Amino acid sequence: MKKVLLVVIGSIWFFACDKNETAAEITVADSETIKSTMVSGQWRVSYYVDSDKDETSDYAGYSFTFNADGVLSTTDGNSSLSGAWSVTDSSSSDNNDNKSDVDFNIIFNGSDLFEELSDDWEIVNYSETEIELVDDSGGNGTTDYLTFVKM
Repeated sequence: MKKVLLVVIGSIWFFACDKNETAAEITVADSETIKSTMVSGQWRVSYYVDSDKDETSDYAGYSFTFNADGVLSTTDGNSSLSGAWSVTDSSSSDNNDNKSDVDFNIIFNGSDLFEELSDDWEIVNYSETEIELVDDSGGNGTTDYLTFVKM
């Protein structure tokens, strides 16, 4: 009986733990660090899932440069495209206290492939060599994921 009770209590404890625990919450105070990290070098897409479909390979061979003036450029060595990027405080527009109040904004026009990346992404995690972004898609209930790694 003691073993059964121990298994039941252990199971309750195990399943009660939050599986979605992430790194420390990204705050507005992190914005400048994120900006300075992104402008220091070239980046590539290491992971991109759009509406539950892995589309990472669509961006293979492309490098991304985030400039301090807000210009975002990408090239595959043959063709290039410019857009815009920013890191903004979204606390006034986000009533969900469970999410970061810092958005990573990407804007591309004129290319269907890169317009896919255009959004106000939530920053999940970042380091000097990687930034992980998520976006809850409107309407279809899926979550999109985008990760850049430094080249």
